[in-house]
Amino acid sequence: MNPLLAGAVLGGLGVILGAFGAHALKTMISADKHAIFEVGVRYQLVHALALLAVGLLLRTTDGALVRAAGPLFLGGVVLFSGSLYALALGGPAAWLGPVTPIGGLALIAGWVVLALGVRGGG
Repeated sequence: MNPLLAGAVLGGLGVILGAFGAHALKTMISADKHAIFEVGVRYQLVHALALLAVGLLLRTTDGALVRAAGPLFLGGVVLFSGSLYALALGGPAAWLGPVTPIGGLALIAGWVVLALGVRGGG
């Protein structure tokens, strides 16, 4: 996985989804579901930047911990933001509900691993 490419794609998609949510979607779903959708967008955009940071760090270090942060961020966004998008758009909450915290844990793990990687030089 190329974290620079993944970050750029997630960032671009985040802007598209944010615009969709702010304009077209706002009149199609309830305010509560719209708020859920916006949380997904916010976390996607923040972690797109995190992936870009990982990619830039990998240009100066070949640390396994820094490298491991990328897939954790990407997987976390897919699970966390993806499940929030699906819940907001009327997805089956029965099985999506538990997916969101798993994605959140992956995002947290990504930050912890990244911190350990830059603290120790890799």
